Amino acid sequence: MQTPRAAGVAGIAFALLLAAAIVLMRIAVPSGNAADAAIPADQRWAVQAALEIVPFAGICFLWFMGALRAHTGEAEDRFVATVFLGSGFVFVATLFVAAGAAGTVLAENTPSDFGRHYAYTVLATYSMRMAAVFVLATSTIGRRLGVFPKPLVLLGTVVGLVLLIVASAVPWSELVFPAWALIVSIHILLHRS
Repeated sequence: MQTPRAAGVAGIAFALLLAAAIVLMRIAVPSGNAADAAIPADQRWAVQAALEIVPFAGICFLWFMGALRAHTGEAEDRFVATVFLGSGFVFVATLFVAAGAAGTVLAENTPSDFGRHYAYTVLATYSMRMAAVFVLATSTIGRRLGVFPKPLVLLGTVVGLVLLIVASAVPWSELVFPAWALIVSIHILLHRS
């Protein structure tokens, strides 16, 4: 697969998988602070399904990130590229840590408050803030290389700021990250060189 096509396909797969995992988790814990809510017994299937999806979302994200980086080639700015890579790797690592913590809480007969708070904090605070940095770095690279139109750069800036500032406080706001990845991936597929 050519690099732009690979980036587009991997990005779409990542966006759909992560969005599905987020929606499933929000179905299980529909309102309020997810860290404080108990998971109803009849909704545990949603959490389990989300936890099964997360590793595949992470793998697709790494392919997406690698294909984006390969597409920039030698033109990349080393500083921004370092931020891009670092935030992408930390995002995936914290996503996996949050899923692992949620999985251990789900496996317990009586989930602990600590485990539930830990999983939610890692996902909502750390993963989403690393996603924000990734979005901002990607938008900067896209702007500097001229591969993203101004509206897409502006969208990336807004998404990055939303994830950075409000993602841990506003339920469902974490869906802006997979939505952004989907839009960027479609743009790449439609405008591949």
